[in-house]
Amino acid sequence: MDIKNILSKVDHTLLSPSATWDEIRGICDDGIKYQTASVCIPPCFVKQAAEYVHGRVKICTVIGFPHGNSTAAVKAYEAGEAVKDGADEIDMVINIGDVKAAKYATVLREIDRVKQACGDKVLKVIIETCDLTDDEKINMCKIVEQSTADFIKTSTGFSSGGATAHDVALFAENIKTKKIKAAGGIKSIADAEEFLSLGADRLGTSRIVKIVKQNE
Repeated sequence: MDIKNILSKVDHTLLSPSATWDEIRGICDDGIKYQTASVCIPPCFVKQAAEYVHGRVKICTVIGFPHGNSTAAVKAYEAGEAVKDGADEIDMVINIGDVKAAKYATVLREIDRVKQACGDKVLKVIIETCDLTDDEKINMCKIVEQSTADFIKTSTGFSSGGATAHDVALFAENIKTKKIKAAGGIKSIADAEEFLSLGADRLGTSRIVKIVKQNE
């Protein structure tokens, strides 16, 4: 698979709680240089980053991150503020406890409320696959299909596991009208190629750009 094509699917990511503006600016520079799909950064840096990149790369940020247990109202407000600050894409974490309790109607309402706050911006729904059974993952595929969101996403990268080939293949079997983002633990070009071949449309990772830079 052509490396430029892989890079065009990458949300180049830095979500460390200790990240500084200098590091975020470096991520933005890399995103512009290597023409990644977006740079995925913490909400507090969105306004500064959007002004810095001036449309040269899309800005993605995360909502309800990383645990997903803030209220729907807070998530919607956070999404709206991020969009006002210049975010092009929003990745939200669902309330995992609601999924475990089979409160799927509540989860659907929350997703749609956040999407309403996003307007025409892309919304990706993180379901944290490492915390769910296969049946719960399939049910969440159905919920995201019913929702106004644009993507289903595997993981935050901050729980006990990230994307797996099994989960991306499971998504591909059960998702027909939305796109798929694999994130967490994508460590190599081979990983990226595998996830894309299984049906992922987007990859959340910092490693791919680093590998490309090391090989220059």
